[in-house]
Amino acid sequence: MIEMSQPLPPLQSLLSAMPALPDARRGEFARRYSEQEAVLHQRLSGLYGTLPGFARWYAELAAQVGRLAAARPAELQAQDEQRLANPDWFQDQSMLGYCAYADRFGGSLAGVAQRIPHLRELGVRYLHLLPFLRPRAGENDGGFAVASFDDVDPKLGGNADLDALTARLRAAGISLCSDFILNHVADDHPWARGARRGDSALRAYFHVFPDRRMPDRYERTLGQVFPQVAPGNFSYVEDMGGWVWTTFYPYQWDLNYANPAVFADMAAALLRLANRGIEVFRLDSTAFLWKREGSNCMNQPEAHALLQALRAIVAIAAPGVLLKAEAIVPTRELPAYFGDAQAPECHIAYHSSLMAAGWGALAEQDAALLRAVLARTPELPPHTSWLSYVRCHDDIGWNVLRAEAGEADGADAGPERARARLAAIANFYSGSAGQYADGARPSGAAFQSSDPHAAHGSNGMAASLAGLAGVPAQVAPPPSPQHPSRPQPLAQDLERQQAALRRALLLHGLALSAGALPVLYMGDELAQRNDDSYRGRSEHAMDSRWLQRPVFDEYAFAQRGDPATPAGQMYGGLRALLGARRRLDALAAGAPRTVLASAAAVLALARGPRFVALFNFSGSMQPHTLARVTPGQGAADAGWRDSLTGQLCSGVVELAPWSMLWLEAAP
Repeated sequence: MIEMSQPLPPLQSLLSAMPALPDARRGEFARRYSEQEAVLHQRLSGLYGTLPGFARWYAELAAQVGRLAAARPAELQAQDEQRLANPDWFQDQSMLGYCAYADRFGGSLAGVAQRIPHLRELGVRYLHLLPFLRPRAGENDGGFAVASFDDVDPKLGGNADLDALTARLRAAGISLCSDFILNHVADDHPWARGARRGDSALRAYFHVFPDRRMPDRYERTLGQVFPQVAPGNFSYVEDMGGWVWTTFYPYQWDLNYANPAVFADMAAALLRLANRGIEVFRLDSTAFLWKREGSNCMNQPEAHALLQALRAIVAIAAPGVLLKAEAIVPTRELPAYFGDAQAPECHIAYHSSLMAAGWGALAEQDAALLRAVLARTPELPPHTSWLSYVRCHDDIGWNVLRAEAGEADGADAGPERARARLAAIANFYSGSAGQYADGARPSGAAFQSSDPHAAHGSNGMAASLAGLAGVPAQVAPPPSPQHPSRPQPLAQDLERQQAALRRALLLHGLALSAGALPVLYMGDELAQRNDDSYRGRSEHAMDSRWLQRPVFDEYAFAQRGDPATPAGQMYGGLRALLGARRRLDALAAGAPRTVLASAAAVLALARGPRFVALFNFSGSMQPHTLARVTPGQGAADAGWRDSLTGQLCSGVVELAPWSMLWLEAAP
């Protein structure tokens, strides 16, 4: 906690905290502080300036930042300088992310290090390991109920293992991303334990109400994240003698950011992790940070002020570190998480609308949702990137598409149309109602909704949602002494398998070409399917998100080079796309993006004047007329070339069901 020491001018506080640094380094930190001071002070004084002792608190915050900046290892300081010289390093078309649970990917942090060759084979440069810090004992929301920001989960190893992993990843050119849960801590975190014991300073870290009067007033306008298993937003805690704000689960206590000590301690926790070699932070639940009666307590202006102040602190102490906003909000609300030129916020923001619209296009056999989302997606501010993905550890939340789903032929058809349309898509993936044109059924599960009249979320691995679950696990099993020859698959099974794999590759092709930093989800590169075993585990049985949290499939991994297997076909197809992407600068995150006219089922996406991606979201052949290529200087019109096969084409092309073409202007 911040101590109210004798106030010092902030820059003097910063420099006095780093006496061991050479003058040149002190000067660099002073320069960084001077560049960030206006935003940092303005945002924090706007939040806390009227509180007693603000000047002392602000001076001590600067000193704390100075101490942590001085403690930053030399190797990380050198990397900071390299990235300051190239602030767009993460926008490059060679950037590729990978997301996994440490225990399910490698068993432990040391086991994850053994997977680095696989990551390098794919071309991964950014590894997002889902929560690996010490979680709450017992139920912990998959690690998102954090009991310590400074210690690794003992089941995964120790802090030395984290240090070793970050060093090995850095040597391999891979940045480690960690979740940083901003909104809440576990009810057995030291702050919560101290509050339970009666520490008044720590009690003030949380929102606590003596009776239901204020909670009931707030509930009038609040949604519910988990209405089935954790209804409401407040939990009675006997040790606290009142109701604690718990947006997610009763064991996750929301932090009170109206208390400046909370912000200072959370900023320090992030910088300590950055000094261990974590290079990217996924800021979890950013939309929920500030509470205001009469609102839904999401996306409040103060939440953005907090993030902008945190960005300024990172820019002073660890400027090579990236902040990523986990804000699952409608497209129109996403740009705010980048901030602006005067007050930048996060470097990266999830484009969940793009992901959901891709699955929606498959369900509807129509790309209208995608065209609407892309039309609403603004150009990126300098030195930022969207994050694109096909699946993740969470559900597909359809309600981010309410605005786009309410459109009909470019006009607003109203909220009732939007609700019905999204509910139909959600039901398509629920595991019972949906069927693709080839007869395959998407194998998913419904998830909770905060609105009983809106679409529920959908869970499942990409291959299962694409319909692979309804066909044999492998087309041609490897020979064995008992079965020396490979059996021939049934023709119908083979056709459905090929169609399901095309659908999965189609969505990955969209994520790789739409203008973002794409992230693969563990197992999707091998067409890994749902893990239904969660139903037999009491701690997970009520949470269908565990469908898409399987253990990494070693058998499928061994088959990745065998084109006779689904794993081999998916892996080979994905690697071909990745190889093409790395050489096409038109696919960098910030390159221009234009949606072209096309048939209803087709998305035609131009990236600059000399690259076009075509995606057929239907189960029927679709023609598309290619534009004439503008010749390069001194060159004749040579038409278009398939980026994967090299085949030349022009005029009308025929897109097979659920297929794509990446076309570049032929030289």
